[in-house]
Amino acid sequence: MSIRLIAKDLYRLQQEVEKLEKQIESAGTETREELRNRLRKVTAERNRMRRILDGEIDRAS
Repeated sequence: MSIRLIAKDLYRLQQEVEKLEKQIESAGTETREELRNRLRKVTAERNRMRRILDGEIDRAS
């Protein structure tokens, strides 16, 4: 996968994390737990993509 595609995916995931964090702040108690679970999964995926991007950049240097 190219660095450009990884960076685009990382940006999309970061935007999703921020959106979920805002939703959690305004969510009711019933949906808050579901949103937290989604946030945990998306954050883990974002962190994974960040590590992949860092590795690709290191290899390109």
